[in-house]
This record gives sequence, structure tokens and C-alpha cells, in this order.
Amino acid sequence: MLRWTVIFVVLAIIAAIFGFGGIAAGAASIAKILFFIFVVLFIISLIAGRKSV
Repeated sequence: MLRWTVIFVVLAIIAAIFGFGGIAAGAASIAKILFFIFVVLFIISLIAGRKSV
């Protein structure tokens, strides 16, 4: 999931460089959503890993 976040961030940066504002904003918002989902899943997996031990 973190890989997809990086891909969308790079896509947003490239689109912003070439002047495609709408595409850059869409890719940046998708990257932000994926990043927060990744962080939440990471925290849940840390909590679940500690309880099983």
C-alpha cells in the first residue's frame, strides 16, 4: 500500500510540473488517503502483534 502512495505522489508531482492542476490534485488526494489507510493498518498490526505475544 505504501508503494501505491509513492506512485500517486510521484504522479502528482509530474502532473504539477507539466501544469495539469486537476490531475495533480486528484493524484495528491488519492496519495493522502492511501497514506492514512497505511498508517492506520500499520498501527493496528503493531497493536495486534503485541497482544498475541
